[in-house]
Amino acid sequence: MSPRRLVLLGLALVLILMSWGGIAAARRGLSIRSLEQDGVPMVLVAPPAGEKHPGVLIAHGFAGSKQLMLGYAYTLAHSGYATLLWDFRGHGANPFNLNYDSLQPELNTAYAALVDQPGVDPERLAIVGHSMGSQAVLEASLNHPDRYAATIVISPGQAEVTPEHPANLQLQAGQWEGWAAQNTQRLLTKAGGENPAVAAGQGRSRVIVPHTEHITILFSPISHRAVRDWLNQTFGQTTTPDYVDRRMVWYGLHLTGWLVVLGVVASIDLPAKSNSIPQPRPLRDWGGLTLSPLAATGGLVLLQRGADLENLGGLLVGGTLAVWFLVAGLTWLCIQAQWPRPSLKTLGVGVGVFALLWVAFGAMAQVVWLPWWLIPGRLTLWPLLSLACLPWFLASGRAQQGIGQRQRLLWWLGETVALVGGLCLAIAFVPELGFMALLVPVFPVLVALFSFTAAQLNHSWSHGLGMALFFGWMIAAVFPLAA
Repeated sequence: MSPRRLVLLGLALVLILMSWGGIAAARRGLSIRSLEQDGVPMVLVAPPAGEKHPGVLIAHGFAGSKQLMLGYAYTLAHSGYATLLWDFRGHGANPFNLNYDSLQPELNTAYAALVDQPGVDPERLAIVGHSMGSQAVLEASLNHPDRYAATIVISPGQAEVTPEHPANLQLQAGQWEGWAAQNTQRLLTKAGGENPAVAAGQGRSRVIVPHTEHITILFSPISHRAVRDWLNQTFGQTTTPDYVDRRMVWYGLHLTGWLVVLGVVASIDLPAKSNSIPQPRPLRDWGGLTLSPLAATGGLVLLQRGADLENLGGLLVGGTLAVWFLVAGLTWLCIQAQWPRPSLKTLGVGVGVFALLWVAFGAMAQVVWLPWWLIPGRLTLWPLLSLACLPWFLASGRAQQGIGQRQRLLWWLGETVALVGGLCLAIAFVPELGFMALLVPVFPVLVALFSFTAAQLNHSWSHGLGMALFFGWMIAAVFPLAA
């Protein structure tokens, strides 16, 4: 191995070790325990055992998880609050299918688990929720007005709040999610408008978090601090440590380090013959990229006449998304009219690339923001989801073989526009995909990851198989289990 590769591997190792050190520092001084009660998986993030602390329930939104809300838990726990997070049915590690009627019973299960902790003061409780979780939180606060001293909702829908209930209501929304910002204003009006009377339980506040939307608001230190400061006012807490949740920064360094490893390993290269790389055919490649999203949307429109797209494949939204990729990918391959031929070596490289990305993306995600370890009910769906995504990534890998850096940047832009535009078109015709509109900002980052990987490989099957296994795993991890 050349000295340059050794230096890069050394740099990658430093980044990976630094990132895990940063995660360990964020957890230092906290008690973090996994719990389960009545089949509901939970995690308790709290100060060390000792005096009793105010307790806070934190509820995630649709397609979220307890991991996604950890930024609030860490910020509050470092400030002297005992926090409990859990997975609603169909989400994360909860193996039961999503049932909206179960939100309140599972929230009550979490409440019972929280007040049962020896370090929690059951007379000082608050509740926080995001999106779908905000609806559950508001309902719980209105049904039990004497249970929670403060209620904080992030990206909420609508509810019948009043100037009296719930107590000490804070409403948050991201600057770039207009519908939620409008909902916070409507709720604030119903609740009697801004009111600083927190000591009397009549506090009302509206916070618009700058430069965030439905997902990124959950990682905003501004949002975290707003929750902490509101609870400090409610409970008269004066501890305001310097902790800022930077775990996503460490996660980014971890991912970067592993991508450097991928680049170094891939630079050893597959021994490809010059005639094994097909000649570029821009008209067919770009034509397929442009037309395949239209064909996929049309296919879903036809499919919805006879199929339940909402629960397709056992996943809410996720199954329908996989079918969209299947139809789009097959259409693109047909337009390319040049089917790549696999070999055992290229298939093995594809599996190896998946394994590396699985570690790079998911090993730290499990303790930072995403439930990456698949429970059995999700693991059984992974092969089918990966198979459905395979044609798209084969076609994408074929189109990117042999192109230069400038062309690759253009390709990243083109594939991003095709995916985002195609999914927005699908959402317009297939309401069951509506939730995907909230995830659209994630696709430019994912396409950049896919393009970087394609740049390191010299065969479309290596790219196609690796990316299909990886993206199929991601779909299986994120979307709720359905009946």
